[in-house]
Amino acid sequence: MAVPPTPAAIFDRAVEEGNRRIEQPLLELVATSFIAGFTIVFGIVALGIVESIVEPQFGAVAKLGGALAFGVGLVFLVVGRTELFNENFSDPAAAAIERPDTWLLRPLLRLWSLTFVFNLAGGCLFALVFAVDGALPPGAGEALSRYATETAHRGAGTWFTRGIAGGALLSLLSFLLAAVEGDGSRIALAYVVGVLLALGPFDHVVVTVLHVYLGMLYGANVGLGTLAFLTVVVTAGNLLGGLGLVTFTHAAQAKGARSETELQ
Repeated sequence: MAVPPTPAAIFDRAVEEGNRRIEQPLLELVATSFIAGFTIVFGIVALGIVESIVEPQFGAVAKLGGALAFGVGLVFLVVGRTELFNENFSDPAAAAIERPDTWLLRPLLRLWSLTFVFNLAGGCLFALVFAVDGALPPGAGEALSRYATETAHRGAGTWFTRGIAGGALLSLLSFLLAAVEGDGSRIALAYVVGVLLALGPFDHVVVTVLHVYLGMLYGANVGLGTLAFLTVVVTAGNLLGGLGLVTFTHAAQAKGARSETELQ
């Protein structure tokens, strides 16, 4: 039976992956971020289609069906090794913490800002494909529009707290991916986190904004000002939850375990 890796070993793996992500050439980073943006739209569209099919017969169970469909989108992201904002907090931050001579602020800002911009650019452009009349089955557009309206009416406080939870969940995924062996385990983890992200009280800025944007394309009465404000608030929550609650605490755990080993 395989022995689970120690927190220090997981941290070392995260550092290695973080260095790879930080050192990506500009074209690769832009391309992988753009791909991640339109890939996640597949999951959102699948969610809307399944909800529209299930809801007439089974009511509230449709939300579970939609979440189960959305999980595939996150699997595509992990298997394709693309860059998704917030999911790429943990590993690069670990790499920065490991280098005592620098915080790598410029490389981190480059990574996260470009990922953020091109995730949304890729997703918004691809959303226009599904906005064409007849592109989605009957009822799917209404399901997407309903989500957008409900999200817009939650308010800033709810967006922020759900953003904290979503940021923690996606950064936890990065940590767990460094802890497991084999493609099967990585796929299973990505799928479970994807289902939770769609089902639970979690907002991830790229997923949520693209979901709302698709709903707006299908007639949801949500203004661009509201969408912009939502983007800012959820991003702040993702940063707090992803960096503050998960990344730095796991780094402290690994550093503590390493110090204890050195003392023995």
